[in-house]
Amino acid sequence: MAARYASRRRRNVVATTLSVGATLFGMGWLVLILGALLWNGLSGLSLAVFTQMTPPPGSSGGLLNPIFGSLILTILGVVIGTPIGILAGTYLAEYGRHDRLSSVVRFINDILLSAPSIVVGLFIYEIMVAPMGHFSGWAGGVALAVLVIPVVVRTTEDMLTLVPNALREAATSIGLPRSMSITRICYRAARAGMVTGVLLAVARVSGETAPLLFTSLNNQFWSTNLNGPISSLPIVIFQFALSPYKDWQALAWTGALIITLTVLTLSITARALVPSGKQS
Repeated sequence: MAARYASRRRRNVVATTLSVGATLFGMGWLVLILGALLWNGLSGLSLAVFTQMTPPPGSSGGLLNPIFGSLILTILGVVIGTPIGILAGTYLAEYGRHDRLSSVVRFINDILLSAPSIVVGLFIYEIMVAPMGHFSGWAGGVALAVLVIPVVVRTTEDMLTLVPNALREAATSIGLPRSMSITRICYRAARAGMVTGVLLAVARVSGETAPLLFTSLNNQFWSTNLNGPISSLPIVIFQFALSPYKDWQALAWTGALIITLTVLTLSITARALVPSGKQS
């Protein structure tokens, strides 16, 4: 017994050491990346970044037009994708939980969750950009919406599945139609989790570059015309980072820092909403 106990302790120490080592290895790279981002991005962070347009090489400027364009595209993607994702997740959780069609939808949704975003960009290019004959903000918003939908579907289904059946039975016992039971009771009970899913979807699409390269492309000028190319922060970061100009590279670091802080804020907000949802 003593020998077996000593052997188990040795295996436990080895497994724990490997786990801690793998964690520190991954965290080390994360710290290096964030450190480089802060070191290079904070120096260029100023009011001009949010109030001036992207400059030509060799002159000062900011990131006002790509920031505004990213806000437009992200809002458009969320407005299009969120209702579709909520309705699909509601069907999976409330109406077709054990149907064959639901299994197919879940399988396709899982594929979309893990699909490379560049594939989504190529798909939207074929069905929107090529027939229209030009790049557009509408195509960029639809591409982001396709990325939003699977995240919202998954979180909506999971949150509604966690709602106790006793609440549905109580609503049925007082004569509420199923649709009203879902909207007035199930949605309210799962509201925090559903909002968290939307925030996670926004965090995912806010830094996407590949789908926008094939859809909205870019615009170096101020533009609110969704029927034409529109600027976005990820595309500007991509272009400026590859340029040989030091001032453009500095703006690319600053833009990357802005996106990172935005995603971090959304992730913290999403995390903060989860406990409140459980308590309710």
